[in-house]
Amino acid sequence: MQLNKDEFELLRKIDNRKNLSQRELAKNLGFSLGKLNYCLRGLVDKGLVKLNNFKNNNNKLNYVYLLTPKGFSHKVAQTINFMNLKFREYDELKKEAELLMKAKSKKNSKRKSKKIIE
Repeated sequence: MQLNKDEFELLRKIDNRKNLSQRELAKNLGFSLGKLNYCLRGLVDKGLVKLNNFKNNNNKLNYVYLLTPKGFSHKVAQTINFMNLKFREYDELKKEAELLMKAKSKKNSKRKSKKIIE
């Protein structure tokens, strides 16, 4: 099951900050409340997040969002996949930069040898 970027960011935010209200989550993520509810419902339906309702206790938030064990495992797997992708991108960019540096070095050495000959 692949999560989209918004769902992944929401999982990360829930895991890092347990007691955020919906408004705080939406504000921190740059989501509207409607988008946040849509994403939360999707994560609940996938079994990655559970909602605990504490309406009867005035000292707690109305809802607390928690990652399920499945949600935590999925977040870890997505994070590993993301990091592997970034490592591959880094390696490709590093190779490309090395090739460009070699090409520039060859071009500069040809210019120097051309000046010496003249």
